[in-house]
Amino acid sequence: PSIDVVFTLRESLKCNKNCIFYCQSCGDIVVKDRKFLRVLPLPSENWSDLVEEWCCHPDPFARSTLHPQHGDCFVGDTYFLLSSGNESHKSKENTKVICKRCKTMLGERLSSDTIKYYVTEVNIQPAEGSFSPTPRSQFIQSMVAQCLLELSSAKSTFRFTIKGDNGKTYILIWLLNSDTLLVESLGSSSSHNDFTLFGDIITPSSGPVGTWNAVKVLYQPCIQRRNKELADAWENDMGVHPLKFPSETCLELLLILGLSTTSLPPSLRCMNSFQVRSSFC
Repeated sequence: PSIDVVFTLRESLKCNKNCIFYCQSCGDIVVKDRKFLRVLPLPSENWSDLVEEWCCHPDPFARSTLHPQHGDCFVGDTYFLLSSGNESHKSKENTKVICKRCKTMLGERLSSDTIKYYVTEVNIQPAEGSFSPTPRSQFIQSMVAQCLLELSSAKSTFRFTIKGDNGKTYILIWLLNSDTLLVESLGSSSSHNDFTLFGDIITPSSGPVGTWNAVKVLYQPCIQRRNKELADAWENDMGVHPLKFPSETCLELLLILGLSTTSLPPSLRCMNSFQVRSSFC
């Protein structure tokens, strides 16, 4: 069922109809009745680091910035860039964009007329419809899994660092495979209980047996200076792709990963010092 979550979020930007951005956590309206005439992909986060390898003359993009107009939506690896319009969610203390109702961080204000919204924090739906809430952990899993799948397919990249908006590295992720099928009978509900912390009740799609498509990943937590040497090595490796999310979301993702690992038999929880996790996609 979470495939529909990702499809709705991405495809709703291309429908050329009015859409509404909701806070994924509480359902408050963040951007109301916005129609996008252009939906354009952005280059990868570290594209500027490679310019010297591409060009034999000074960086031609050094003074260029990408600012979306009112009818534009620029799509990055983990975020959308929009013109600010009449939205006013800026925190007085800094450039963070926060939800007025639940105070969740939704993104960042990059300039006076450009706002970045993270894909894990907003739910985009057609204006003529009504808000359909999705359990938080299911939404995070779906969006992160989709990011991993898209980047691994487009760039043949299978190692990722999960970074917070504070610049800290929270998790190292190694995509093991993307064609895992999880099968669970109704009589086995132990793994369901692992997700009740987020209010999720994951139910089978139909019949006595539930099946879900999933990606399988290896991961290492990096909080409290754990795995620092490995994290530093990955930081300097051009084959590792950084993904940036709000710091609180990084912690949520780490908890989701840990809960999934503990639901596995002890013999299947680790592989070459990495922990194993299957994420719904």
